[in-house]
Amino acid sequence: MNNFKKIGLTALAASLVSVSANAGELAVSGAASITASGYSGAIGKSGATSYTMGNSVNFAGSTELDNGMTVSMAFEMDQGVANNSSLGSDNHSVTISSDSMGTVKFSGHGGSSTTSALAGTAAGGLWDNFDGKSFGLGTSGTISDALTSHGGGNNTFYYTSPAVMDGLAINASWNPAASAGVNSMIGLGVTYTGVEGLSVSYASMDVEGHDSTTEGDETALKASYAYGPLTVSYSSFDHDIGAATSATNLELVSMAVSYTVSDELSLTYGTEESTAGTASSVDAEYTGFTVAYTAGGMTITGKMIEGENVNHANTAGDDVDYWELGASFAF
Repeated sequence: MNNFKKIGLTALAASLVSVSANAGELAVSGAASITASGYSGAIGKSGATSYTMGNSVNFAGSTELDNGMTVSMAFEMDQGVANNSSLGSDNHSVTISSDSMGTVKFSGHGGSSTTSALAGTAAGGLWDNFDGKSFGLGTSGTISDALTSHGGGNNTFYYTSPAVMDGLAINASWNPAASAGVNSMIGLGVTYTGVEGLSVSYASMDVEGHDSTTEGDETALKASYAYGPLTVSYSSFDHDIGAATSATNLELVSMAVSYTVSDELSLTYGTEESTAGTASSVDAEYTGFTVAYTAGGMTITGKMIEGENVNHANTAGDDVDYWELGASFAF
């Protein structure tokens, strides 16, 4: 009798494993990169070449429920310094979607708000190659961010509606105030793709703070139009939090033109201009040229970027040139 029980339990366990395998899928992908970069121009004497490596492993699973809804999971392992824990875990989320309901995404880490989802500039974030640096010249100190965005992050919700009309979708985000001193943020946005080659997105977000220095709003606009091998892009981001004269009250406008030479080779020229709220600040300006070559799972990228008044000042050391050569691999 015990033998029959063992056989029955073994068969049941096998059937459960079989059902789980048929009901869902789990895929694993990875990426790695090696980058050489440096600074020149006014700080050539302190702009020695540096070498960095990037790596990540992504897990993605999904299953379809009996009611037609799809539930998917994403989890990233990354050794970057800004990760969610010292164990190397990074962005992770659960998404529930259906054709009639749309998509609801809950991000435990690395989520987006309606505005932060559009914070990537048309030119690809040229400014981000300078922030946090201290070149040791002048009195400007460490280079501050040229763009700041709120919302997203940990334990946040992001909703994307089904098309309410041809090519038009609505987005919404909610960043609840989980504890004292944490802002609550609600965002709304729209995306239109009803014309071939055209994509236009607009979003706004209300930031509810605990005093006048931490509350305000953000708006973001992003548009691109592709015609044959040519793509023209524009983006504008306005971060209006706290006093209008605050140094962190920032607006960034960006434009770019990309040309696809072939399936493997593309060229991009872009500009960015950042304006800070303080009366004494001057506009930070960035101009850059990027070339990318793809062969199978490998992409080789080269950048040349010129930054002027990078710390919203025109003292010595605020005009800086940057170069980068990198290779990335997808697995």
